[in-house]
Order: sequence, then C-alpha cells, then structure tokens
Amino acid sequence: MSLRIVDVCEFYAERGGGVKTYAHGKLAAGARAGHEVVILAPDDGASEREMLGGRIVTIPEPKLPVDRRYHMFVSTKRIHAALDRLQPDVIEASSPYLAAHAVASYQGGRAKTFVFHQDPIAVYPHTLLDRFVPRDKLDRAFDPYWAYMRKLSRSFDATVTSGEWLAKRLEGLGLHAPVAVPFGIDKARFDPKHESARVKGEWLERCKAPGDAPLVVSMGRHHPEKRLHVVIDAVARAERELGRPIALVLIGDGPMRELVELWSRKLAHVCVAGFVSERAYLAATLASADALLHASAAETYGLAVAEAICSGLPVVVPDSGGASDLADASYAETYETGDAASAASALLRLLDRNPAELRWACSAAGRERIADASDHFEQLFAFYERLITP
Repeated sequence: MSLRIVDVCEFYAERGGGVKTYAHGKLAAGARAGHEVVILAPDDGASEREMLGGRIVTIPEPKLPVDRRYHMFVSTKRIHAALDRLQPDVIEASSPYLAAHAVASYQGGRAKTFVFHQDPIAVYPHTLLDRFVPRDKLDRAFDPYWAYMRKLSRSFDATVTSGEWLAKRLEGLGLHAPVAVPFGIDKARFDPKHESARVKGEWLERCKAPGDAPLVVSMGRHHPEKRLHVVIDAVARAERELGRPIALVLIGDGPMRELVELWSRKLAHVCVAGFVSERAYLAATLASADALLHASAAETYGLAVAEAICSGLPVVVPDSGGASDLADASYAETYETGDAASAASALLRLLDRNPAELRWACSAAGRERIADASDHFEQLFAFYERLITP
C-alpha cells in the first residue's frame, strides 16, 4: 500500500534541530518504503522542492518573534488550501498550536494523527518552576491546557508518542488514543567507530584547554527549556572540585545565544560553538568526547542523548523527561533536575568511572535499547496502513 503522508510541521526550519532531523529521516524512509512524505511548513514564501525522495512544501507565514530561524502558522485557510492541493491519505499535526487546529478542522484525508513532539507544560511551567513546585502539581495547575488538549486530541485518530513512558503520561492526563512508536536515530552515522583524536584535539584547542583535559559536550537550542545555565554552572563547580581544567563545548544556537555567551564567561575553557551543520563532524565530536552533559527535562524523546549513547559517549542527564528515560546506570549518571550542584557531582562521578567500560556499555545500549530511525519509521508507516485499512 502506497500512502501520501503530509506532516503539517510548524517548527521545521533549515537551521533547526531535532524536528528537522526527524523530518528529513521521515522523507528518506518514506521513499524507501514506497510512500510519498511531504513536509508542509511555514516560511518566508511559497515554495516546493524535492528532498530525500519526498517534498518540502512551504507557505508564506511570519517569523516567530522569539526565534527568527522559525516561522509560525497564522492562517488555517492557507493550510487547508495546501492540503486540498496535496490530497493526503494521512495528515500529521506536529505541534499543538495552529497546525493541530487546522488539521483537526480539515475535512479531507483518510486518517489524522497528532504527533506529540513537544510538551509545552514541560517546556515552560516545569522548566521555570519545578525547582519550587512538584511537576504533578504544575500539571494540575495547568489542567485548563490539558482540557484543551483532551478536546483537541479527540479530533484525531491517534496521538503518536516517542515512547511508552510518554504514552503513559498522556494517557494519565486523558488524551485520546496515545500510541507509542519509539523514536530512533541514524545509527550508521552515530557510532563509536567515528572516534577521532584529531577532532578531540581541535575542540580542546578551541576551548584553550590542555590536551589531557576532559572534553564535555552539551547539545541543544539556546532556549530556556535546555537549562544551559545548569550545564555551565555544573561544569564550573566540577572544575573547582576536580582542581584541573574541564573543557566544555556548547553546540547549538537560538534566541538566548548572547545570554549563553555571557554565562559562559565564568568558565576558562569553553567554546560556544553555534550550529554544527556537518553531521559527520558532529558524529566524530560525540564519539571523541568524554561526556555529554544534558539539562533539559522537557524533551519528549531526547535525540541528542540517543545520538551520544550510540556514539559511545556516556551521558549525565536530569532525572525527569525523555533524556532520563534513555539513561541506564551502566553508562549514565543522573541528577536532580535543575540542580547545578547535583549535576556537578554526577559529572564528577562519571569522569571518575572507567572510560572503556562506559563506552562498551554505551555501545551495547546503542545496539539493544535505542532503535534505528528506519525501525521507527517502518513501525510508523505500518501503523498508518492499519489506520486506513477497512
């Protein structure tokens, strides 16, 4: 069965992060499986181009005020017109904002799914307040939002989530038909075999750190949900306690770039690297570093953490959210979400462990616990075929 799948993707951008990576993977996987995948996204103007065996179709919409790399849907009419032209079998809404309303109200298509890429309550209230208020209380306080989501989700055939833990969370909050289709990554790209002493040396040099310094990497958009102040404070604390330099590389970009650079001034050996577009170099960086330090607890999956683990890079992650779901004591240390002192202790514990044993455990987890992106999309397309089969 050949399907045309249109992803109404509000947060697709050429300089984007996890959403772009996921969208490109779906384009290629669809072509391999004999399906046509179309990403319908907002941009400066209307355009259409082939990519990776599928298509990127854009409609003119304004830029997102808080991050000018992105645009936002404001016109249901334009989305509906594009869907009329594309005539999809399956329509996905990839955000809970206007994209979801537009898909919910659209009369065409044989099936509709709400792909739960983002949890706004985790991104904002949890991020800002969970050091003071338990997360379950914050969920209850924001029940009007969840009531809206419960009503919205009933307009879809299913709510697709990235893992069983998230499906259970959404089921507990009353959303309609949560279905877990575990995410995956490009495991051929992210592999320990890409370890490079040259790449590690280049980053240490950029951090102005000695050649024997531990190299710690953090990846993520410069946005409050990533809690980069926790990463920076944790490395500063760990360096003081360790009594020798720790190099920190911050990969990513976003609306808080200037603030991140300001926070980074407290570190002697740091590189605010910006967006690294060369995927092979990024893979070599992960395979060559000593630890990934992650602070976001708002991700529904944690692509960066999964990529690190499959690269043989042990991780330090908070004790909540998608990143914690990927962690295991054999290759990870966890800490109290949002607590820089706890993160520093976790980082020092990891750096004190046997690197060879950690890398072996990461490699085993990459093989056994983390799906390949192709496996995820194969399961997703099979689910869509079942949805529309009489």
